[in-house]
Amino acid sequence: MNAKEQLNGLRKEIEEIDGKMISLFKERMETSERIAEIKGMENMSITDEVREQQVVERAMALVAGETRKGEVALLMRSVIAISKERQRKTLFPSERPLLPPPRKPLRGRVTCAFQGVPGAWSEQALAALFPEAEKLPVEFFEDLFVAVREKKADYGVVAIENSKTGAIGETYDLLRKYGCFIVARTWIDIRHCLLAPAGAELSGIREVLSHSEGFRQCSKFLRGKSWDLVACRNTAVAAETAATAEKGKTAAIGSRRAAELNGLCVLVPDIMDSAENRTSFVVISPEPEYDESDGLISFTFSTKHRSGALCEMLLPLMAGGMNLMQLESRPAGAGKYRFFAEVQGNILDERVIATLRHAAAACEYFEVIGCYSMKG
Repeated sequence: MNAKEQLNGLRKEIEEIDGKMISLFKERMETSERIAEIKGMENMSITDEVREQQVVERAMALVAGETRKGEVALLMRSVIAISKERQRKTLFPSERPLLPPPRKPLRGRVTCAFQGVPGAWSEQALAALFPEAEKLPVEFFEDLFVAVREKKADYGVVAIENSKTGAIGETYDLLRKYGCFIVARTWIDIRHCLLAPAGAELSGIREVLSHSEGFRQCSKFLRGKSWDLVACRNTAVAAETAATAEKGKTAAIGSRRAAELNGLCVLVPDIMDSAENRTSFVVISPEPEYDESDGLISFTFSTKHRSGALCEMLLPLMAGGMNLMQLESRPAGAGKYRFFAEVQGNILDERVIATLRHAAAACEYFEVIGCYSMKG
C-alpha cells in the first residue's frame, strides 16, 4: 500500500470519528438545553465556575502527558462556552441586538469636532472625511467625546492608532466611558517636518515643541541632538507657540499646513522615522450607523482573570471564520484588563451574530461599539 492509499484510509477513519463526535456533541447540547430549563425554573445562574472546573479536571484526568492535558482543557473550555451560549438562547430566546438600530448617516452641513487647532492632523483627517463640515475645535480628547455625547457636534474625528507607535489608549478608554459608537475609519499619511520662523537656522535651535506622539514618531531625527523637547496638546498648538517664541531658538514638529497657517518655514522636511508613517482616525457618533455594505466590527470585552480565558473567547472567532484585525488591552483597575478588538464582518450577517454571541458567552462583559467601513 503506497502513502496516498494509507492517507486515504486514515482520512476515512477520521471521518468516522468525526461523525461519532458530532453525534455526541448534539446529544450534549440537547442535555445542556434541559439543564437550562431547570436553571430557569429555579432562577439559577447559567455560569457555575466550580462545576465548569470539575468538568475540565475530570476530562484532563482521562489522558496522560502535560501537552495532551492542555489540549483536552482547551477542548472542554470551548465546549462549555458553546453550551452556555445554547443555555442562554434557551432561557432568553429574544436577546437584545448586539447593536442598537442604526440611524441614517447625516447629510448636508454637519458639525464635526476635532482635537486641536487648525493645522492639526485631526483637522486634516476631518477635511478628508467631511470636506463640507463645520469644524468644531476642542482642547482635549475628552472634550471631543463630551461634545458628541451632548450633541454639540454631529460627529467627532479622533486618532486611534499610529503605524509606528501603535494604539492610542486614551481613545479606547473614552469610547467606553462615553458610550460612543465608531461609524467610520480612515488612515492618513503623517509627514512631520521641523518648523521654525523665517531666518532660523538648525544650529541655533535650542528647544523643539510637539505632541508626545510627534516626538516618538521622529525619534531617530531627534536622537543625539541637545534640544529641550517640550510637549504640547498637539502638533498644531506647537506650531502656534513656536511662531510667537524667541526667534531663532524655538522650532516645532508638525505639518506643512501648520507651517502655512502660522507663518513658519520648513526647516527640515519629512523627519519621521518611517516614510510610511500613517495614523488611523475614527469617526465617532452618539448613535450607530451601519448597513449591509459595512465590513468592520469593533467590540470591547473583559474575561475572567485566569489561564486560558482570553483563548476561550477568541476560539469562536476562529471557528466562525472571522478575521481578527486588531486586539488591544487597556487597564481596568488593579490586575484587571479590558480588551478592544476589530474583526472583519457585518453585524447584520446571521453567521456573524452567532459567532459574536458564542464569543460573548466566554466573557464577563461584551459590547459591540460599531459596524463601519474603512474610508479613503
